[in-house]
Amino acid sequence: MSDNRSEDLEGRLKRLDAELSAKRGDAAHQAAQEGRAAETRKGYQVAVKLSSEFIAAIIVGALLGYLLDQFVGTGPWGMIILLLLGFCAGVLNVLRSAGMVASPHPADRHGGSKGP
Repeated sequence: MSDNRSEDLEGRLKRLDAELSAKRGDAAHQAAQEGRAAETRKGYQVAVKLSSEFIAAIIVGALLGYLLDQFVGTGPWGMIILLLLGFCAGVLNVLRSAGMVASPHPADRHGGSKGP
């Protein structure tokens, strides 16, 4: 009778080991999938950030050009020029955010350097 119990115990241990191995394999697979999903979400976040910066610069340029035309009466020229400047600013912002163009040095932002 004890041989029967030990065989039964061995069988249950083997089944348990097989189930644990399967669960560990599933957990590793799920962790890999979660890592890929996190990378995809990060890519979407960067895309939304860059596109919103670009569109915002164009809209601000167009709005300022429209307001300039209304107050000064320069016709469509203020809107056209500031829309183009907004487009250029949007492209520059996207390139800076993407790391393609370096941000200006803090000394250059304030109008020059402070002596030798």
